[in-house]
Amino acid sequence: MIRAKLIVNPESGPWDVRRELPTVLNHLEEHDWRTTLHTTERAGEATQLAQQAQDEGLDAVFVAGGDGTINEVVNGLAESSVALGVLPGGTSNIWAKELGLPTRSPRHLLPLVDAARALVPGSTRRIDLGMANGRYFLQWAGMGLDAEVTYAMEPRTRRMRRLGTLTYIIAGISTAANLVGTRARIWIDDERIYRRSILIVISNSQLYGGKVRIATDARLDDGLLDVSVFAGTGFVSAIRTVLGVVTGLHVRDPRHSFYRGSVIRVEADKPRHIHVDGEPFDTTPLECAVVPRSLTVLVPKHTRPELFAD
Repeated sequence: MIRAKLIVNPESGPWDVRRELPTVLNHLEEHDWRTTLHTTERAGEATQLAQQAQDEGLDAVFVAGGDGTINEVVNGLAESSVALGVLPGGTSNIWAKELGLPTRSPRHLLPLVDAARALVPGSTRRIDLGMANGRYFLQWAGMGLDAEVTYAMEPRTRRMRRLGTLTYIIAGISTAANLVGTRARIWIDDERIYRRSILIVISNSQLYGGKVRIATDARLDDGLLDVSVFAGTGFVSAIRTVLGVVTGLHVRDPRHSFYRGSVIRVEADKPRHIHVDGEPFDTTPLECAVVPRSLTVLVPKHTRPELFAD
């Protein structure tokens, strides 16, 4: 018998996913998983529940929530043997899309059920995590345009989440209009870089939003973080950066520089907002480091092999 917890944040995402949970639990039970259900009521509770799973010697923790809830669980499971399984209950569901899990669409009206069926039976992988100013991250950390948009948008109501990318577009245009760029000093291992930057993203994974792959060659288990630095100042540079990332043409943009390293430090001309896994977190300076092979994740059998070095 495999033992697990299912942690659910009922406030995540544009839809209430709790009606899917009995079917999810039945599927797990049919595959010899004994799973207990836990609903969060406050910020940080998912981390505590994940840490309890470690103490109880459980095999896995499933989480149904958004990227912020997933990050909380990651911070409770990091550097343990307990596996993470993600069920797409958020708005963007970037990690689920990275793994190729079903997300809500006319084809998948019950995405949590479909994701559970993809993960069990599936397989496990041991992957890297990043750490930013003492907090683990699964996908990315950064500063600049995306961090400012994140701070402008959160917290969001469920009605706002149902608008999807429209809210990001509105917040992005408003933020870009007032963005002047940041004089940044960046250390990537032993290399020092100076840039007036619009956006700096430190990635552990490839996918950045929707179908956008900002770090096209990132690997989840290579012991490195991928750093994208977008130089520029003002509204025009910000819009150019956004269009480049959305279309994938940023890889050809001379204002985009790409680096790879294990320890990254970013200092700004004045304190700037930082996001971690798409959630408001801290301000600069930003100290990042890779934590190699520090998390076990459940993955579907059809996950793209290009995500892994091994």
